Amino acid sequence: MGMLDGKIAIVTGASSGIGAGIADIFAREGASVALAARRTERLEENARKFGAKALAVRTDVTQESDVIALFDATERAFGVPHIVVNCAGFADHTPTDELSFEAWNRIVATNLSSVFLCAREALRRMKPLRRGRIITIGSISAEMPRPHAIGYAATKGAIHSMNHSLALDARDFGITASVLHPGATVSELSKNMEARPKNVTMATEDVARAALLMAALPNETNIFELTMLPVNQPYLGRS
Repeated sequence: MGMLDGKIAIVTGASSGIGAGIADIFAREGASVALAARRTERLEENARKFGAKALAVRTDVTQESDVIALFDATERAFGVPHIVVNCAGFADHTPTDELSFEAWNRIVATNLSSVFLCAREALRRMKPLRRGRIITIGSISAEMPRPHAIGYAATKGAIHSMNHSLALDARDFGITASVLHPGATVSELSKNMEARPKNVTMATEDVARAALLMAALPNETNIFELTMLPVNQPYLGRS
């Protein structure tokens, strides 16, 4: 038996990286999974591995209508989701004085507004059933940012605070809110990550296993916040 047998999940950012890893392990552990992202070809390729247990939904999570359509499609195919994982996002490495307002708005929309839209829609669907989990992928940059990443750090810091508020709004309805803050993870999000020494990076599969642990807990229990690091990655005072 799988750890998520009978569960229904939505995973955003599921075309690559951590999102794809989470969708993969959720499906292998028995969940019916709606995979959401903008890159249709990659999304469908990931979903095909699991047949009728997976649904690819092309979604721009910065657009309210797309998010609503994602939840509608999931409900038609499988039912109201038990688990929603907010994983869509991207990192920008532009010096602050060179970052355009247009680029800033794009970072905020992708990394932060998308979380609000998906969490709000999850609450609307989950509240009548008085159960559900909302898991958001943050970053250690919420507390210890790298240089030239003001938009990424600001949005991940806001996610940290948003999770507190969401947990308060959700708990009277049996719904949990959690945030997972990974350290350096090999994915398309960060350039040249694969060139770093193995002892200072993690694989996406490692982060996905942590998300599975959070998702598979009994309904009465929650890992509210989890920080996950490679053993040798600097954290305090990192460079």
